[in-house]
Amino acid sequence: HVWNYEQATAFLFGDLARGMREVEFLHALDENGKMSFRVNLPLGVASDGIAAADGQMGCLMKLFREWKLCGDDEWLRKLWPYARKALEFCWIEGGWDADRDGVMEGCQHNTMDVEYFGPNPQMGGWYLGALRASEEMARHVGDEDFAEECRRLFHNGSRWMDENLWNGYYYEHHIRPPKDEYSIAAGLRLGVGARNFADPELQLGAGCLVDQLAGQFMAHVCGLGYLLDKNHVAHTLQSVMQFNFRETLRDHFNHMRTYALGDEAALLMCSYPPGRRPARPFPYYNEVMTGFEYTAAVGMIYEGQTANAMKCIEAIRSRYDGHKRNPFDEAECGHHYARAMASWGAVIALSGFEYSAVEKKITFAAPGEASRYFWSNGGAWGQYTIQRRGESLDVELSVLHGTLELQKIRIGQTEQVLPEVRISSENAARFIISL
Repeated sequence: HVWNYEQATAFLFGDLARGMREVEFLHALDENGKMSFRVNLPLGVASDGIAAADGQMGCLMKLFREWKLCGDDEWLRKLWPYARKALEFCWIEGGWDADRDGVMEGCQHNTMDVEYFGPNPQMGGWYLGALRASEEMARHVGDEDFAEECRRLFHNGSRWMDENLWNGYYYEHHIRPPKDEYSIAAGLRLGVGARNFADPELQLGAGCLVDQLAGQFMAHVCGLGYLLDKNHVAHTLQSVMQFNFRETLRDHFNHMRTYALGDEAALLMCSYPPGRRPARPFPYYNEVMTGFEYTAAVGMIYEGQTANAMKCIEAIRSRYDGHKRNPFDEAECGHHYARAMASWGAVIALSGFEYSAVEKKITFAAPGEASRYFWSNGGAWGQYTIQRRGESLDVELSVLHGTLELQKIRIGQTEQVLPEVRISSENAARFIISL
């Protein structure tokens, strides 16, 4: 579930990312579709671990991302049966979505090292993203009935979350205690969360969570579109900035680990602006962790809230400036923690970069003035320069490593079909695109 957030591996080392997906689906998945969030070594040793709701759903989105970036249909077909089984695991009796309504209500172990009970935006968003990703993969391999079921569940779950979890400012968690421990399917509860099932402790509740839209962040990176109402998404990120950003932490009490302090600025993990804070919330609610901050900031960029996003990112880099802390080690649960690589998402969002090897299509944001971007799709990388010239765009695309196959280029809302081209370090491509 930690690796769900980081984007650097997929876009810089694509073969490594695909290898990680193979480990997850071929070695960490049991016959019932439960994916252990810890993988036993050596590979091949049976795992009887616990499934994380966000982790398992995020793996489905990452599988879609890696396939889209590489375009290897044979690779997708090899992993698809396991991916389908991983999604179907949501629907087992006592599972995350046992009633198959597109909403996660069950016992949801997650990256906060607790189990949430009841529908919430964090797990619900990952589930919606997994449904959309699975729909696209199912259609591509010809599994149409399953694709339609994914579509049905997505629409129902998305609508339900907007109608029921949206409080006018952000999405809340509705706590629904389980009947008893026997009503929870095997493999869903690690036991580090609630002990009182009548009134579960360590829940999110009415909090404004920094990464409540983590699934939406990933959906934008993957090109899957909006999972929830677009206006609600934008408003939620404004609320995260309004309620969770602190210019100074001098007056902030943190009962847990200290990754920011004193006059440093930061986005808090969670705040409770309407009150109704649980007597004992999830453990990290008062902390500050950069991977979560980057996730919110990248989401802000996608919603055009760039000034707020830059304020968050500047606050992080000020804390890790080489004098106060190691600039190459944004610590979280440990040193050199993987979630901090969510920062690469800002490079993708600011440039509007998206690449589909399946469609042979590359996308960039519409420019203001002359713009130059670095791009990378995990197998090739280079530069992209764009400049307005009257009613057209002058685009130059260079490959400094690897090769890039193109049939379509999209700049902002303008898309142009090209004669199929193959660009390498030996040649650059230049296009004139009419607006």
